[in-house]
Amino acid sequence: MAAKKKSSARGRGSAANRKTPNSRKWSQQVTERSDAMDLRSGVFKLKSARAIARSLKRSAEASTRRKAAPFRSAMSMLNFEINRAGRNLSRERLEVLNRAKDELRKAFGRPA
Repeated sequence: MAAKKKSSARGRGSAANRKTPNSRKWSQQVTERSDAMDLRSGVFKLKSARAIARSLKRSAEASTRRKAAPFRSAMSMLNFEINRAGRNLSRERLEVLNRAKDELRKAFGRPA
């Protein structure tokens, strides 16, 4: 019977999977330096789903940095926030942000 070969990097993952200090906060860099859209500070911390949607709509329509249509840019920013902060959001906060998607569709006259 042949002996099994043990891995020297056991439990640490491969070199390609290890995170460097610069790659850990890439989503923060996207939020701060992206050409996607200028957002009001604290927009995702607002309590009302309608207020979040109104602010995103206002920002999307006023922004000169966005590349897509206003609705698409606003929805992308909302989804980005949900996806990147998702596991750290409380159930109530996640529900508010998901309701904001519906409010955003209404604000832009899109079907639900």
